[in-house]
Amino acid sequence: MYLKLVRPTYEYAQQVMQYKEDMLANHDSFDGCAGLEEVSSFSEWIDFENRLKKKGYVPSEVFLCVRVKDEKVVGIIDYRHPLTPFLLQYGGNIGYSILPSERRKGYASDMLRLLLPICKEFGEDKVLLTCDKTNIASQKTIVKNGGILENEVNDEVGLGECGTIQRYWINL
Repeated sequence: MYLKLVRPTYEYAQQVMQYKEDMLANHDSFDGCAGLEEVSSFSEWIDFENRLKKKGYVPSEVFLCVRVKDEKVVGIIDYRHPLTPFLLQYGGNIGYSILPSERRKGYASDMLRLLLPICKEFGEDKVLLTCDKTNIASQKTIVKNGGILENEVNDEVGLGECGTIQRYWINL
């Protein structure tokens, strides 16, 4: 296996903060990054995640996607459970992003594939993923992992760029 999912630890702190800088420099959205864009340090990010769990937010399992051969963080993926009305309509169970310099290598598809058994361990029999209608890369990633388009909804909350969100279900 050339990729692994790991929980964020201080071993990866410098890479995670560089990930943030690279995403900002590329003007990317922080999908699946669990608030990384809102913090100034790795410890603040970890504390932020712990605070969210205590404040009654939707439980979230955040994983770093690490390339095994060099221990490089190439992506971040977030599994949110259970679905709230907002997540059911717009956000889905899973969000993810890939480091700009590591895109177009199949990492997103493999990262999602690695996460799906974890979702099953949490008792899910299916998961919802959403993406902007113009995000062809995400559409391909989701479909490659068994995603079936249920419908499209108007993006009334400004999550995407085109105003339409696609909702896909993956049976586990």
